[in-house]
Amino acid sequence: MGSLVYIRLIGLTAGTLLQLFWMVVILGHRRQRNFERVFFFLCLALFFFYGGSLLALNAQIHYLTPPPLLTAFAKTLLCGGLCFLPALLIHLHFEYADTRGMVRRRALKRVVLFAAYAPVLFFALRVYPLLASSPGFDFLVPGNSLGRGYGIWLAIAMIASTAWEIRFLFSAPDRPQRYFHMLLVGVFAIGAALTLALHVFGGPPPRNLSDIVSTVLALLAIPAFAVLIYLVQRFNFLQIGRQKNLVYAVSTAFLALLYLSFVRRLSVWLEPVLPPEATASMLLFVLVIFFEPLQRMLGRRLQETAHQEMDRVQDLMAQIRQEARQGNVEMLARFVERRVKETFELAGVRVRFNKEVQITKDVQAFAKNAGIWPLSRGKPEVAFSEGKLSESFLVGGNLVGVLRAEPHGSGLSGETRAALEFLCEQLPAALDLCWLIEEKLQLERELAERERLALLGQMAASISHNLKNPLGSIKTILQVQMENPELPQGVRGETKIVLDEVARLSAKLNQLLQFSRPAVRGGTVEATCDAPAVIEEVIGVLRREAERRGVALNVHVLGGSVKTAMGAEGVSDIVSNLVVNALEATPHGGRIDVSTAFNNGSCVLTVEDNGPGIPADVRDRILQPFFTTKTQGTGLGLAIVARRVAESSGKLEWESPAKDGHGSRFRVTLPARQ
Repeated sequence: MGSLVYIRLIGLTAGTLLQLFWMVVILGHRRQRNFERVFFFLCLALFFFYGGSLLALNAQIHYLTPPPLLTAFAKTLLCGGLCFLPALLIHLHFEYADTRGMVRRRALKRVVLFAAYAPVLFFALRVYPLLASSPGFDFLVPGNSLGRGYGIWLAIAMIASTAWEIRFLFSAPDRPQRYFHMLLVGVFAIGAALTLALHVFGGPPPRNLSDIVSTVLALLAIPAFAVLIYLVQRFNFLQIGRQKNLVYAVSTAFLALLYLSFVRRLSVWLEPVLPPEATASMLLFVLVIFFEPLQRMLGRRLQETAHQEMDRVQDLMAQIRQEARQGNVEMLARFVERRVKETFELAGVRVRFNKEVQITKDVQAFAKNAGIWPLSRGKPEVAFSEGKLSESFLVGGNLVGVLRAEPHGSGLSGETRAALEFLCEQLPAALDLCWLIEEKLQLERELAERERLALLGQMAASISHNLKNPLGSIKTILQVQMENPELPQGVRGETKIVLDEVARLSAKLNQLLQFSRPAVRGGTVEATCDAPAVIEEVIGVLRREAERRGVALNVHVLGGSVKTAMGAEGVSDIVSNLVVNALEATPHGGRIDVSTAFNNGSCVLTVEDNGPGIPADVRDRILQPFFTTKTQGTGLGLAIVARRVAESSGKLEWESPAKDGHGSRFRVTLPARQ
């Protein structure tokens, strides 16, 4: 056998194993992207080409006349790979450009891909039957058997691939990727030139030259796929490198297969000198010498990787602690999601923090939704579901939060998983810092609010002292004048208007004092009252105003006594302000429903009207003090309600429209006392 045959034999074997390696890696990676799918089918097409060529070459070496069935099978594999190769090259570059955001006209992409795949049908229906029926097939230069049309098609695909690679070269984000695209530019340019020289232009070259050119063209893809392994492992190219356990496992398996193949080949070659069993035993025993160096090399490599991951986690934790100083837990969760995703190059990250310290039913549901229930006491709990990691933060058996990481492929590498577990052990400290600062900021805001309200109370007291007494004197004098029978009718009417305005000013002053004054608390005794009785009393006062406005006021109050964790003054403030607001919003002939209910240890008060409802553009501002849409309003009614509810640790809910596109419904939940 000549040297060219040995070169083809070794090259075709390496090419077959390389394509098989990449198919196993992609299947193990299992990333749901079109790029990986097309890359798999390109590797499959090249595997058919290399496998068919290797099968035909081995048949020629071992048989004087290869069996027809074996030749037909090799021809089928080889032609199947070659027919799909040009279209898959074009398709792969389009998909890679799509991942880089370089494809903007989807319609053009579909047209080009249709044109690229159309010749596959032609060769399947016209060319291959001719090849199957012909007695001879040129396995060394298979493109000659497929005809000049195939050569033109393959050359066009390689020229298009060269143009794409030049674009990728100038837009590559880092130096390793630029070098790789530069290599591919050379590979496709040389491949296009060799294809044109061999199959398109000029007459048939001498046989020896034709075999050499065909061999170079066939083995041209091997360096690119070999360099790609290095880039994936070293620089996480195509986002596969994070799965080092997968790459290492497949690499080890294929190195073992290559060594076994080498053992078999050498045993055959040395058979005239040594029995094959003796040669195989010696070659396998030689591996023992390399165990200790391999262990040292892998140990150093694993140690370096672990140090790199730990350094990465420490840098990330420094950034997380800095963000925690902002005192916003929600922003901290989003920051952790974004930075963990970027640092560990994951497909997605979801972080949820839980401030409760007891494992309640809500916390159980929280953990079950994350896929990490039941929880283990005293140590982090890790769960995997479809390749996703859920890592919980536990402090003394209490659930603090959950980090859910989703890799690009089928699973996380060992060092990434260990780094995430270490990160989750550090997160509770940053979370505690964030909660403490958040509570500090909340206390500062409450203190500032109390100072503001204190100033408002002082202002209201001053206004009350300086205005209410003169208003009372004016009101008394005017009432005395109204009782004078000799008062002219015109002056009597004007006097009544002035009296009404004085009453309105007094009501506004009372409301301002009501807002600025905190609820009355009886020292160490918790304030309570009989809520239904207070509500009935307030409704009785306001019923006359409802009749004057022509509004039906319907009341459904619980029978018996229900003690609420709020004084009578606070309940009266809530009910009166809600009903007065409803009266002012409900037109003549409308209705207002006031109801109470006792639910799970709480007293629920509901006030609903059938007025026009709250405009959409002001719904977010109705609880703000001094905001009003009324010409005669102060904007303090709902603010007083919200404040009284907050003082009793209750809950205020509202919805508008409430029913049939109109109306408003306010629901107040107050803690009840047995």
